[in-house]
Amino acid sequence: MINTRQIATELRLSHWAGVMRQRIDSGLSIKNFCETSGIRPNVYFYWQRKLRQAASEHFERTQKTRTTSLSVPGFAQVSLETTPLQAALPQTSDTADTLHVEIGGVRIIAGVGYPPDKLAALLRGLSQC
Repeated sequence: MINTRQIATELRLSHWAGVMRQRIDSGLSIKNFCETSGIRPNVYFYWQRKLRQAASEHFERTQKTRTTSLSVPGFAQVSLETTPLQAALPQTSDTADTLHVEIGGVRIIAGVGYPPDKLAALLRGLSQC
């Protein structure tokens, strides 16, 4: 069954999102934009609040699905070990001092001097994707 109330709300939110984009693109203040567009400021702020609420609810819904799909949040200890095959291969300067991580088709190659805090932030970001 079609929920006409929900569709109407989504259409209104879409319309007002366009109005908000127009205001931003115009470079005018909210007061000046409302005056030139014939919109009452209280109506503008009402729909701005509604858009923020809808965006917040959408964000919360997507975060719940993302966090439940992750099995264990946080970091795992990683140790570098040389396999017998790797020990037999000559080490070149570009691979000997680098960390190679590949997760889900994404490859990260970091040199020994790469700041650990930046690598940790990158891994946290990737774990949320």
